[in-house]
Amino acid sequence: MSEAITPAISDRICRHMNEDHADAIVLYAKAFGNAPETEKAQMMSIDPSGMNLAATIAGETVPVRIEFERTLNDAEDAHHTLIEMVKQARKMQG
Repeated sequence: MSEAITPAISDRICRHMNEDHADAIVLYAKAFGNAPETEKAQMMSIDPSGMNLAATIAGETVPVRIEFERTLNDAEDAHHTLIEMVKQARKMQG
């Protein structure tokens, strides 16, 4: 069984995403966050219901909340969901 999405797990996921997958976070903001002009983005937190991003649009940082299609069970579920979402976002962006 995987770990519950606690604040510590959220911090770990966000740190990994921000360091290694910054391009994916921009795609999340554009495709799912109703922020198609996003230039840069950081993942600030993740919880079972969604994720909070800080998107840079026209030089201004704005908060973006993205709700998941379903409630996540644990950290492993978050991992798989984030991978699927970036695949979907890439298709949506063409």
